[in-house]
Amino acid sequence: MPHPRSSNESPVSPKPASAPTPLAAVDLQPTLEGDLVLLRPLREHDFEALHAAANDPLIWEQHPQHDRWRREVFRTYFDGGIASRGAFAVIERATGRIIGSTRFHGLDPGKREVEIGWTFLTRAHWGGRFNHEMKRLLLDHAFRFVDRVLFLVGPNNIRSQTAVERIGGVRSGTRRDDTGLESVVFVIDAAAWRARRADS
Repeated sequence: MPHPRSSNESPVSPKPASAPTPLAAVDLQPTLEGDLVLLRPLREHDFEALHAAANDPLIWEQHPQHDRWRREVFRTYFDGGIASRGAFAVIERATGRIIGSTRFHGLDPGKREVEIGWTFLTRAHWGGRFNHEMKRLLLDHAFRFVDRVLFLVGPNNIRSQTAVERIGGVRSGTRRDDTGLESVVFVIDAAAWRARRADS
């Protein structure tokens, strides 16, 4: 069972900065700590615990890859996370259990933007509080070095679209990837996020 932190990890609870950090200094896999969750870099030995969290067809029923709960399909998702160098294990602080994953992807220095995606939580942790804190930690960190954060959500994944809108995501169109898969694009910009945080 993973512990919320190890002796060589230094939790980070970033606050929105007044200006982005130079992109040369970007760390896409820090350890981020909130009251409910700890986000730490995803590791090879996390596979079994993370698959146990993902092994629920209802988690994926609105997702374009609705069979991701299957071990062989999930292995592709997991290996992609490890290779990305931007993926996190989401740990419930109260229990030390892995309850999901998320990642940064597609850092674009020219546009000063990055994507947050590949996110899931166990159904026991749906309902807002855990997802909201996880996204707050990620967005606070991202806006230290970019001006915009993107979320790409499947057209039929109404649940995830609603969750992104609740944290301030603005629908800005659609996009197709190299395989032809269509996603709805949501954007949060740095100024809007800082204003939202100032009001909270």
